[in-house]
Amino acid sequence: MSKIRSVITGTGSYIPEKTISGKHFLEHTFFDGGVKIDKDNEEIIQKFSDITEINERRYINDDQLNHDIGRIAAQRAIEDAKIDKENLDYIIFCHNFGDVKHNSNRVDMLPALAAKVKLQLGITNPDCVAFDLIFGCPGWVQGMIQADYLIRSGDAKHVLVIGSETLSRIVDPHDRDSMIFADGAGATILSAATNDESKGILAHKAQTHASHADMLIMGGSSNPAENNGNTYIKMKGRKLYEFAVITVPQLVKQAIDKSGVDVKQIKMVFIHQANGKMDHAIMKRLFKLYGEDTIPEKLVPMTISWLGNSSVATVPTLIDLVLKNKVDGYEIKEGDHAVFASVGAGMHINAIVYKF
Repeated sequence: MSKIRSVITGTGSYIPEKTISGKHFLEHTFFDGGVKIDKDNEEIIQKFSDITEINERRYINDDQLNHDIGRIAAQRAIEDAKIDKENLDYIIFCHNFGDVKHNSNRVDMLPALAAKVKLQLGITNPDCVAFDLIFGCPGWVQGMIQADYLIRSGDAKHVLVIGSETLSRIVDPHDRDSMIFADGAGATILSAATNDESKGILAHKAQTHASHADMLIMGGSSNPAENNGNTYIKMKGRKLYEFAVITVPQLVKQAIDKSGVDVKQIKMVFIHQANGKMDHAIMKRLFKLYGEDTIPEKLVPMTISWLGNSSVATVPTLIDLVLKNKVDGYEIKEGDHAVFASVGAGMHINAIVYKF
């Protein structure tokens, strides 16, 4: 008997125009624990790059907002899917900080960014329900999981899932971690398909480790002289790294086992681009859980070196770039199995097993 599968029918992304190199941070004054770091900025920047593998990141233009770049990625996904936008049943906009204007870190989430995108796209169908999802960096993956539930219930045939964020607007210039974060947007059309093959989303798994929520929160400036009520994204990098390397492989294994796919069949892993070395360590530990000492070549495409960490946008952007043959050495073919995975504020972890 045929059953409904959730299949990706279109993808799109938006990569901001501004390229921000390490030189951008040369005049910054960095603090740690309220104390000025007594090191040359060139040394700080180089060490940061060595640890994270981030050399550049992208920032949006001053006149852009989060929903603006989300709309661009959404439009490209709709065009790629070749569907009538009026046939969308849901728009799920995954983000964390809403719209934040240039030179401000005040969050605007009303109305929902999904509703703003629906308006910008010119969709008039009132049955197209638009809502936002706040789930940390794993937001887009969770949006896809929610869309899968909607499709398999029979309530939806086409769902637009957007992952878009402008982290450059809420970073503390006195915090070294500010160099990790970037802006960007990715979007996907997930559609209902009835077939006898196991194509599309095969399985997924998500967890919330709320006892570890203090690893990624909002807080005051690292510079005591500038604690004026503004709040910025704050991260306990080392603890988060240790948490992710232990917990993410275990959850990904649960998702793979749930799907019934042999780990050796996994052609590619689209993992949240948070820290290059962390992602490699996660993959090494995942295969270790299966008794494998080596990781397959060309398993994990990486864009973090030139795009940085754009939170919810990293995974959908990466998928779009690979599918459009824009990541050298990486190609997905029909019948290939892949994993989408992420970890972030919450602390949330999730993974999807997908067959193209």
